[in-house]
Amino acid sequence: MIFDAKYGEWLGTHMIGANVTEAIVQTVTARTLETTYQEVLNSIHPHPTMAEAVKDAIEAAYGEAIHL
Repeated sequence: MIFDAKYGEWLGTHMIGANVTEAIVQTVTARTLETTYQEVLNSIHPHPTMAEAVKDAIEAAYGEAIHL
């Protein structure tokens, strides 16, 4: 995932692997709404899903704790 350094806006995502098509909708929605990484982290991501993997990747990128 690529985020703007100044405002944290989600700019895009590189996806490779099985089931990545499930994560595309989350990226497209975030881009359309000009969502920031913090807004994504504050939203609900059911477990276990690809959406949760997106959230985990964002948390890891920003040094946030995963699965609290």
